[in-house]
Amino acid sequence: MTAKRGTSGGSFAGLVFGGLVGAGVALMAAPRSGKETRQQIGGFAEGLKGKATCYALLAKEKATVAAEKTRDYIKGKKSLITTAIEAGREAYERETWKRSHSCEDHEKGAGAF
Repeated sequence: MTAKRGTSGGSFAGLVFGGLVGAGVALMAAPRSGKETRQQIGGFAEGLKGKATCYALLAKEKATVAAEKTRDYIKGKKSLITTAIEAGREAYERETWKRSHSCEDHEKGAGAF
């Protein structure tokens, strides 16, 4: 027997969807008055709405935390890059100064011959 990998998520989603459809059909076919059935469906819908709201708030909170972490990470990298650029600029200026002064000294010495 070989089992397919990666299909359990789809099977679970199908199971959940089938359960919801079955529950809806059972509610409609139940021997209750229309008013009782509508109340039961309304309660079921309110429960789903509450869960959806809860999951939306959790997702928003996780997204906010992820955005803050990303912002801090980028800020840290920006600081490193700025420091590296400044160090490069200073090294360039030092080398430029060294070259300009070494050329002047060399030219002064060359005229003495």
